Amino acid sequence: MSLPDGGTWRNVTTEDKAAVAHSLEQFRGNYKYNLLDDNVRAFNAAVPILAQWDDHEVSNDWSPTGTYDETGFLDDGVPQLVARAGRAFHEFMPLRPQLTRAGRVYRKIGYGPLLDVFMIDMRSYRDSSWNKGDERADSFILGATQLAWLKRELLTSDATWKVIAADLPIGLISEDAIALGDGPPQRREHEIADLLSFMKRAGIGNVVWLTADMHYTAAHRYEPNRAVFQDFDPFWEFVSGPLHAGTWGPGQLDNTFGPAAMFQKGCTPEQGENLAPCFGLQFFGRVDIDGPSGVMTVTLKDVDDTALWSVAIEPQVDARPGQLLSQHI
Repeated sequence: MSLPDGGTWRNVTTEDKAAVAHSLEQFRGNYKYNLLDDNVRAFNAAVPILAQWDDHEVSNDWSPTGTYDETGFLDDGVPQLVARAGRAFHEFMPLRPQLTRAGRVYRKIGYGPLLDVFMIDMRSYRDSSWNKGDERADSFILGATQLAWLKRELLTSDATWKVIAADLPIGLISEDAIALGDGPPQRREHEIADLLSFMKRAGIGNVVWLTADMHYTAAHRYEPNRAVFQDFDPFWEFVSGPLHAGTWGPGQLDNTFGPAAMFQKGCTPEQGENLAPCFGLQFFGRVDIDGPSGVMTVTLKDVDDTALWSVAIEPQVDARPGQLLSQHI
């Protein structure tokens, strides 16, 4: 890769990392490769990690259907490729085993009275890789079991803030994700519409979505008064990434759920696409919750720890005793 100073960047490679992973050792090699970096090891030693997986833990744009190699499937129907990828992921990522189902990634992590984090899985239960608007078959990205679990856990949570850690943004147009373009909910968007309207009817508020995957940083505000589907309470969604991968330009939002980009930063058209970390366009987010007031402050930062944009969100009190509901600026 060409660098701004005219030099060339060449990655260090290992035998396991030299080809697309198919064997268990190659999948393990993906995680071992990252640990060659001093900065990654220092980060792992200092920062707790809530691990979540997405497509590249298996293969680009993977889904359960059609994800297999020449060795086929296990006796229970799971593709060998997914089984190997899942085993390596759980060997190297800090995840408490789920007693209800071995290998399950979606889960809730409680942080006392102020915060519950709901880690969801938008890969393992989706119908396919693609989400095409002209298809008529049922479509899903969470699946019925996980969606029911999420509703139940949100309903029973008594934490002030409920953070949904999602693999993908809701309103960013992509055939591999959820949004397909302007208009009423269709295909995978029906699951999101169902969840959002459920939270409104049940009085579940102070819900914030955190996501990555898009290789830039952004703050999205969803408002029913500018949405085609309006049966939901306003909410925030924050996008931040990548920590150490190519950076892209911001994507296009649709109006199904009324998102607006309150802030976004990535590559400009003049800079090109998939820029290397040396360009300085690496991003992360920081979330602080003040104990006495319950105010959540979200700050989007760059690789130099410079605050690019920030918002303080006050929790709102619901009519239900002791419950805090729906956030407003």
